[in-house]
Amino acid sequence: MAQRLGIDIAEFTARYTHLTPEGRSLREVRTPDGAQGRGGSSYDCVFLDRQTVPGKAICSVYEARPEQCRTWPFWKSVIRSERAWKAASRGCPGIDTGPLHSPDFIRMTRERVDI
Repeated sequence: MAQRLGIDIAEFTARYTHLTPEGRSLREVRTPDGAQGRGGSSYDCVFLDRQTVPGKAICSVYEARPEQCRTWPFWKSVIRSERAWKAASRGCPGIDTGPLHSPDFIRMTRERVDI
């Protein structure tokens, strides 16, 4: 991702990431449209652009996005129940609008990250 942005890894890490109890994560920005966080606030990844194309959420580093993003929305935490899926869909306009995927595809994708 640093290469895609034309900066070195140290600058990328300082500018776009932060430490969490689970490890390093991309920064997020508060937004009225993003995923629900703690305390009812909504957040989007710092690289998600909801302004350029109204009604669309566009990743500005799509080609270099991490595995976590490549496997969305088929995370264990999202597909564990219909309630979790619906909660995720409130912050992601793409859920339930894309192509249907086979159970095997979803199962293999789900296993690529432990979220």
